[in-house]
Amino acid sequence: MTRFGPDLNNRRGLLQSAACGFGSLALSGLCAEEASAAAADAARPLAEQQPLLPPRAKRIIFVFMQGGPSQVDTFDYKPLLEELDGQELEFRDARVLANTGTVKKHRVMRPLWKFRQYGECGQWVSDLFPHIAEHVDELCFLHSLHTNGVAHGPSTLFLHTGATNLIRPAMGAWVTYGLGTENQNLPGFLTIGPSAANGGPRNYANAFLPAHYQGTAIGRAGQPMAEARIRHITNGRLAESAQRRQLELLQGLNRAQVTDDADDGQRAVLSSFELAWRMQMHAPGLMDLSGETPATQAMYGIGRKETDDFGRQCLLARRMAERGVRFIQINYADNGNNPRWDQHSHMEKHAIHAKATDQPVAGLIADLKARGLLEDTLVWWGGEFGRNPFAQNSDGRDHNPKGFTHFLAGGGVKPGLAFGQTDEFGHEAVTDKVHMHDLHATLLSLLGLDHERLTYRYAGRDFRLTDIEGRIVRDIMT
Repeated sequence: MTRFGPDLNNRRGLLQSAACGFGSLALSGLCAEEASAAAADAARPLAEQQPLLPPRAKRIIFVFMQGGPSQVDTFDYKPLLEELDGQELEFRDARVLANTGTVKKHRVMRPLWKFRQYGECGQWVSDLFPHIAEHVDELCFLHSLHTNGVAHGPSTLFLHTGATNLIRPAMGAWVTYGLGTENQNLPGFLTIGPSAANGGPRNYANAFLPAHYQGTAIGRAGQPMAEARIRHITNGRLAESAQRRQLELLQGLNRAQVTDDADDGQRAVLSSFELAWRMQMHAPGLMDLSGETPATQAMYGIGRKETDDFGRQCLLARRMAERGVRFIQINYADNGNNPRWDQHSHMEKHAIHAKATDQPVAGLIADLKARGLLEDTLVWWGGEFGRNPFAQNSDGRDHNPKGFTHFLAGGGVKPGLAFGQTDEFGHEAVTDKVHMHDLHATLLSLLGLDHERLTYRYAGRDFRLTDIEGRIVRDIMT
């Protein structure tokens, strides 16, 4: 009888045959471990991820100034505007060029507020921001930003998503996709008081990224922050034990329905229920500011009519940063068609908005530094564009996407630095220009993410926040 294998009737033959299966057993074990890890990752889609690069910051607090603050009235001092105030000169107005392609004459308009130098760095700041001015040695000013879009809607979308008209994920969604969150009991991306206008929920949406990475809104623009809540976070009808049993029953039924080919929405709902349960135990305490000392609350301007609302937003952002939320957005915004900093006439209204935000933002920076959080928290302040150095409607300024200022603090940026320049009128970025794609690439790099490798395949193409552009501005990094 011909044999094609070992003789299994003796010990040597049995071992010879069985040995071939040991590798299979090991492989089976490894596959089981990988399957178990994959299942765990699927159950915890926001699990903390290792950054691709050495990170300088762990999280971002974005202070969004909706409407476009005027750089020449705030942080970009141009003495020539005083000298030539009232003169008619030719300017390449972005809106006129977009509509007619012509260059027109406009009346130069001086800043309405005096500028002074502050700190060891000697940064010029107008009288609009006396509190922020006290912290200029902690700030890194970017004076040469330029962006896409000349209207609020496109430019606001570009600021948040890197695209002016397409459905793209918000930056906070990209960050949580790349890094997850440090706290599994809270979302990785929270936005406080977002506006329903100029992009609305698209400014904090996940778009084609898995639904786990969308931003969670707290309140809405125009609603007093003292009343703002995360919707549906509490249940006043059932005891905790009853809610737990209810959740376990519901999740058991859901898991029976979620098969291997379940879509993203089904899986997101399953994990969102579990996250919502954990948030019920932790978020209410996060939202309660009553435990903060009177001195801390006063630092943010809480209790004063002009600053109470935005001060609460800023203090809440610090509490989120302490608890490991990865991307936190504070919105100084409203839901109307005329955003707050949008002074096409009556530029003096800038003073109202500066008074509402100056002390709270300064308080946030000081508080983060005092608690040792500024080292690994990147504070980012700015609007969707700036404003022109010439008059509109006699006493206002139109939109200017060609040259404007943002500032950063903490999180690996050089303090006391003024980077880049606009021209002598403060109109167009001319030196060390920083496009919004460049800023996005730089912010991601500070978090340890490579903007060229942070991609997601959708509709046959690899998408990224910076599209096919963006360069890292290394000169502002420590």
